[in-house]
Amino acid sequence: MTKVLVLHNVSLVRSALAALLRSEGPFEVTTAGWRTAARQSQSLRPDVTVVDLDCPGTTAVLADGRRGDRQVLASPSSVLMLASTGAPGSLHRAFQAEARGYVDKDGSPGRLVRAVRKVAAGERFIDASLASAFMAADPVPLSPREVSVLARAAEGDSIAEIARALHLASGTVRNYMAAATRKTGARNLIDAIRISRREGWV
Repeated sequence: MTKVLVLHNVSLVRSALAALLRSEGPFEVTTAGWRTAARQSQSLRPDVTVVDLDCPGTTAVLADGRRGDRQVLASPSSVLMLASTGAPGSLHRAFQAEARGYVDKDGSPGRLVRAVRKVAAGERFIDASLASAFMAADPVPLSPREVSVLARAAEGDSIAEIARALHLASGTVRNYMAAATRKTGARNLIDAIRISRREGWV
C-alpha cells in the first residue's frame, strides 16, 4: 500500500484529490493543511507528498523544508508538485528544492495517478506540458536562504519571527533581506517581495 500525504490549504481540494487517488489505486491517503502538515508528515512518513505549488506557504517550505520551527517535508525526494505552465519561476524554485515529480494542474486525473506511482517507485515524473516552462524559467538570482527569508517576510513574519524559525541572528536576517533587495533590483523590501512574487520566486 502506497502512503500518500496531500497538503493543501483548501479543504475541498484536499478531499477531492484524496477521493481521486483512493478510487484509482492501492493508496493510503491522508490529507492536511499547512497547520497540521508537520505532525502528519512526521507520523505518516509518506511515500509521496502531493503539494500544490501555488498554495500560500509553499515557498517557505520548499526553501528549507520547515513551517515555523517544525520540519514539514520528511524527504524532498518524495514530493510531487501540482504546478501550472504560467509560473516558470515557481517551477524552477521547486526544481531547486529537488522535488521528484511535477504534474500539470490542467492535465488529466490519470496523469496525477501515474505520477504518484512513479514517485513512489523512486522515479522522476515531469508532465510534457511543463517541460517547456522549465526551459523558459530564468535562474533564480536569490540563494535558497534569501528565498526563505523573503518568503517569510512576504507572509508577514517579523525579523524576530524569521530569525527564530530559521535559527538565525536578527542581524543575519537583515543581511539576507538587504541582499535579496539588491539582487532583485528593488527599491526596498516591499518592492523585492513584489518583484519576486511576479517572477514566481516567492
